[in-house]
Formats: sequence, C-alpha cells, structure tokens
Amino acid sequence: MKQLAALALSIAILGAIWAYLALGPLSGCVLVWAGFIAWGCYFHSGADGKALNRTIAGTCYGAFIGWIVLLLVVNTSVPALGVAWPAILVGVTVFFLVIVASIDLLSVVPANVYGYAAIVAYSLHQPSADPGVGPLKNLTSGSFANPLILLVVSLILGAIFGMLSGKLAGALTRKSPSTAAIA
Repeated sequence: MKQLAALALSIAILGAIWAYLALGPLSGCVLVWAGFIAWGCYFHSGADGKALNRTIAGTCYGAFIGWIVLLLVVNTSVPALGVAWPAILVGVTVFFLVIVASIDLLSVVPANVYGYAAIVAYSLHQPSADPGVGPLKNLTSGSFANPLILLVVSLILGAIFGMLSGKLAGALTRKSPSTAAIA
C-alpha cells in the first residue's frame, strides 16, 4: 500500500477508536479534540521516538503553565489594572513557553503552546449552569474535573495514538516476503 493511503487508513481506524473511547468508556476522563491536538503535534514534530517524547513533554508542560496562569487569574486581582491584569499574567507565563526551548524535551515550542492553549480554552469556554462548578472552580481538584488532569491525560493518550497510527501505517506499507519476491 502506498504510504499516504496507509497513513490515511491507519489514522481513520485509530481515529475512530480514539473517538469511541473518548466519547464512550473514557468519557469524562479524556477529550477527543485534545487527543487530536497531540496526535497532530506528534506528526509535525517528526513522527518518531523523539517526537513522541517532545510532544508529551511539551504539551503537558504547556498545559501546566496554562494551569498556573488560570490559578493566578482566579486567585489574584489588581482592580486598578482591570483586564490588563490577566493580560499581564498571560504575557509573563507565555514567556516560559519559549525560554525553555534550549531543553531538548521542551524544544518544540508549538507543542508547549498547544498545551497552554488547550487548557486555557477548555477552562474559559466551558459553560457552567452552577457558578460553583466548572473548570475554573476545579483547578485544584484531584479528579478529572481538574482541567490539568483531564488535559494531560488526553494529550498523552493522543500522542500515543499518533505514534500507533504511524506504526500501523508503516506496517501497511511494508511488503510481505512473498510480494517482495514478485515485485
């Protein structure tokens, strides 16, 4: 099978499995879209062992830094600065997404940014019927209600699914001994 077709087929099969797991048995423990972010990051980072490590480390690091800014925004205020205060906190924390690029595991800055963006987007855009619940009220929870836990698990599993889809595509493109002799 040609490489592109094999990759498309492997991603289709494993993408369906990932969606089934995220929407079914793992519902509430992982997010479909966050897994796909890490999956794509794995491929744009080189689709090899280093890419897997850098994707997991970078997206999880970014999520952690995003979690820190959320904690700061929720627990501190400077009324005189208004909305400039959260903007300053974002500016300070995103500095740490890039400055760490000399560390091999954190050298894929887009991975760091994806993790940061994913946790902040999830936490700020989840409607809550009860103002006492929701991602921003669960930042320190020890459960999957904590956006950091939910995102980190989703990102790690998404990166692993990316690696598995690459391996499956590789297996689909290899010629078997009997067909290699004919070709």
